[in-house]
Amino acid sequence: MICSSLKRLFFISVSFRRSPVQTEDTSGGNVNEVAQVFRDDTSGSLTSRPGMQAMLDYLSGQPGGSHAVIIDDISRLARGLMAHFELRMKIMEAGGVLVSPSVEFKEDSDSQLVENLLASVSQHQRQKNGEQTVNRMRARVQNGYWVFQAPVGYRYERSSGNGKLLVRDEPNASALQEALEGYASGRFAAPVEVKRFLERQPTFPKDLPNGEIRNQRIFEMLTRPVYAGYVQAPNWGIGLRKGKHEGLISFETFEKIQAWLKSTAKAPARKDINADSPLRGFILCADCDKPLSACWSKSHTGKRHPYYLCPTKGCASYRKSVKREEIEGAFEGVLQGLQPSETLFGLVRAMFKDPWDMRIAQANQAGKMLKANIAGLEKQIETLLDRIVESGNASVIAAYEKRISRLEREKAVAEERLAANGKPRLTLEESFELALRFLSSPWDIWKTTDLIGKRTVLRLAFLEPVAYCRKQGLRTPNLAFPFKALGGFSINNCEMAHLDGESSNSLFEVLDEWERHLAQLGPEGLRCGHDQPSA
Repeated sequence: MICSSLKRLFFISVSFRRSPVQTEDTSGGNVNEVAQVFRDDTSGSLTSRPGMQAMLDYLSGQPGGSHAVIIDDISRLARGLMAHFELRMKIMEAGGVLVSPSVEFKEDSDSQLVENLLASVSQHQRQKNGEQTVNRMRARVQNGYWVFQAPVGYRYERSSGNGKLLVRDEPNASALQEALEGYASGRFAAPVEVKRFLERQPTFPKDLPNGEIRNQRIFEMLTRPVYAGYVQAPNWGIGLRKGKHEGLISFETFEKIQAWLKSTAKAPARKDINADSPLRGFILCADCDKPLSACWSKSHTGKRHPYYLCPTKGCASYRKSVKREEIEGAFEGVLQGLQPSETLFGLVRAMFKDPWDMRIAQANQAGKMLKANIAGLEKQIETLLDRIVESGNASVIAAYEKRISRLEREKAVAEERLAANGKPRLTLEESFELALRFLSSPWDIWKTTDLIGKRTVLRLAFLEPVAYCRKQGLRTPNLAFPFKALGGFSINNCEMAHLDGESSNSLFEVLDEWERHLAQLGPEGLRCGHDQPSA
């Protein structure tokens, strides 16, 4: 029986649902008043919990033995054996008396045995619940469901027959999709450019108060297969597999991103490049092969004049400026030379059409080859699994598992290509509408587009930066393959107007990359150029 002078303290854990004032005092005594109610929602396996600490602090400031700490059940105090006795001792040292309507806390051997058993059962229930939760989560991952916190760009939505399923969370999904595809296509040369792009999106969640996103978070977004529609849980021994949710990007695009991340690092676009100097960083000094910088100079009349100059110390052209109109005029002359007449482009497009139609006709054969490739990969995986079962060497098993992981990724790309191969075939114009428009009018697009569009023209039309000599002007540029192919045609020389199989494949691969890249500019980025009539 508890002395009637004790004041009542209620400690309520996360799963307790009854109101504390409705809890019956079965201790045999009458308690004068409810002094405080403390609630906690932290795991019962821990002793350091906000609600528990607040209660202990309150007890420490009260006269010893003046308060009864009432818990609904022994599991509400703690769900770990060591945590139970540690908290019981802290309550006693703070001057509290532990009370429960379901168990008596006494110091005799029988009561302590019961208390120990109940605390052990509580710990077992917690551990068993954890095991069952992990098993259910593991089973869902094996079936292709994402079970962790929804990544940025997704949210959970209940689906009939699927439970909670990841769905696109707009507008963040579209912003992240553009960022990932932009990095894969080369629009963003480095992860820091992806970072800057996402930081400019007003609704995209930021990490820091100044509106920045941490570099580590950008790297995680670039390397998570969940954005390609795949799931995995390496800590549970679950390898990569097709997910039930829709990916923001294709798995092939995801693999391109991984290849870019592992390749030689490229310098990101400078933050200080603006519309006043769109060629800054692209035009090189012919004397040192380093990018030219740009500046404004003020004359004695106060008028400002734009210049390009070499900032490299020790170079023969160091700090020797060249008028902006000279460099940009020479460059624009190159672009004008790339732009064909409508008659010539019509002829070239017709010549592109024959190998494209042949490629469509070969689609069925390509599908058979992909199926055979997938079957071969599956056989290799099965063989390696058999070897793992037979092997007892840990290092050998690890090597086999690494090879299996690589083969699984190759199989995923092949399956994705096979699915795309089965889609309806489009004409040349339908497949490469934007790319053909760019090929036909790079100069028109350069004249009318914004800075982002101009930088896109530079990346697509040229394989590398162009050098400028102060005495000789621009050096011969290294053009992208479609422009090289276009330059090989002429109205009066039709015998050159034939592409062999290897050249046509190279051409269409570049056009496909252009199409994906230009699609991110939107209609305003390509509002000029020759209109492409449908076939």
